[in-house]
This record gives sequence, C-alpha cells and structure tokens, in this order.
Amino acid sequence: MKLVRMVAAAGFAGLTGIYGGSGDAWSRQVEALPAEQAALCRQWAETGYLILPRLIPEPVLDTAWQAYERAVQRGVIKLEPEPAGDGDQLPGRFLNPHKRVGQFCRVAKQRELTRWLERLLGHPIKLLQTIASHKGSQQSAHSDSIHMTTYPLGYLAAAWIAFEDIGPDAGPLEFYPGSHRLPYVFSHDLQISVDDMKNEGYASYRARYEPFVQKLIAEHGLQPRYFEARKGDVLIWHANLLHGGAQRRDLRLTRKALVGHYFAKGAFVYHDLSATASRQQYFEGCLVR
Repeated sequence: MKLVRMVAAAGFAGLTGIYGGSGDAWSRQVEALPAEQAALCRQWAETGYLILPRLIPEPVLDTAWQAYERAVQRGVIKLEPEPAGDGDQLPGRFLNPHKRVGQFCRVAKQRELTRWLERLLGHPIKLLQTIASHKGSQQSAHSDSIHMTTYPLGYLAAAWIAFEDIGPDAGPLEFYPGSHRLPYVFSHDLQISVDDMKNEGYASYRARYEPFVQKLIAEHGLQPRYFEARKGDVLIWHANLLHGGAQRRDLRLTRKALVGHYFAKGAFVYHDLSATASRQQYFEGCLVR
C-alpha cells in the first residue's frame, strides 16, 4: 500500500502511452525533426531499438575506462570474479560505477546521447543507473520493465555503449527486434509474490519468468540480433524490448561496455518484483550536468 500511495502522489507531467512519447504529441514532435532523425524515431517505434554508430568519441571512452581501472586498482571499486567457466579470468560487472568514477558520468551524459534519448521518450530524461562490464553477461533474455518499471509504462530506455570493438566470440548483446510490442509481463502474471522475493531471492524469477520469456520468443517466432559493435557505437532499446547476453565462445575475450538506464522525468520508477520504489530516481549520483 505504501508503494501505491507513492505512485498516486508522484504526478506525471502529462505522460501517457507505452511506446515512447505521449501518443499524438510524440508523433508531432517526430514530424518536426529533420527527415533522417524522424526516420530513426519511426524505426525506434517499430523495432524498439536504435543503433547510433560512433556516437561517443574514443578519447572520452579511453579516459573514462582508464579512470575506472585506476579505481579498481586503488580498491575504490571491488569487482567480484563471476566466472563463467574454467579459464575465465575476467572480473564481473559493477553497479552504478558513475557514482565513484566521474568520467563515466561524462560518457552517460554525452549531449548527443541525451538528445536522442529525449527524442525517443518525448520528454526530458534522467539517468537512473549504470552498469560497467569487462565481459559478456550471458544473461537470459528479459525485459527491463520487470526490474525497472515505470508508471506510466514505457518511459524508460537503456543505452549500451561499446568501449571497444566487439565480435561474435566475445558474447555480444543479444536482442529481439519488435518484442517491445508484446504485452508487458510482471510478477503477478506469473504468481511471483513479494514473499517469494524476500525468502528465495531471484530463484522464482529464474524458475518462472525466464522460461516464460523463452516460450514467448518461440511462440512469436522472434529472431535475435547481435550487437557486434565498433568502439563508440551505442545501442538504445525500449524498456520492454527482450534482450540478454549471447554465449561467450572465447572466455579470454573482453567486452568492455557501459550500460545506462534512463527514465522520463515525471514518471515514477519502481521494482516490480519486490514492489519497492527505486531510490535511484531521486539520487542519480552524477555531478556532471
């Protein structure tokens, strides 16, 4: 009930709709753009993703990653091993590194990137969280909306930024074009209770949600695409687009990247599985404006 009261009190600045922007208002904004930008926005609405080649300059990326490595060496950031098999010597992911490495804020808030996010969502945006990784996640296909849910629905997007060239053997990001148009799937749809999360952690999620998503993919004949990126490329995807990490064929290969999750200002963000409000929506931890 506390979460319901917070949602009711939040106020949403006129946000409506679920595919980015507020219906007719978003369409009018798109039609007012230069032809090339308008075409990319329409592609986003149709497919749920957008690839922006070489959007982030290499010197910005290099400076940020070097600062990240220095923070790891100094112990400011501690990376867990997260081995995927024998011979996997690469460290695991780190949540919200931008709070400890200011240079990541400059990457996540590059002006051209934030302009695109605002075009796609139809509103000013705010950084919710970041994740840095040295290697592919091999994460099962999922929608961000069960982890970072917005009210109204659909007002969140992710930007995956390649810090190096990434080939097929490194376990590139895997995504399913058009899957954002499928119905949202939440914990109550699969009888995953708040008590399940408290008592079992993500065991119920893995047992019920992940197989359900695989069933959806099969039933709808969805075909994966793989983001075999060049350094500086950015992939932006819709909150409900199914995505994950492809198999790492060579565990020695790195896949250096930063993913940022952004939401439209005025929307309310919560964690569906635990029915708790996201504190990150109030404290993004970035000093860079």
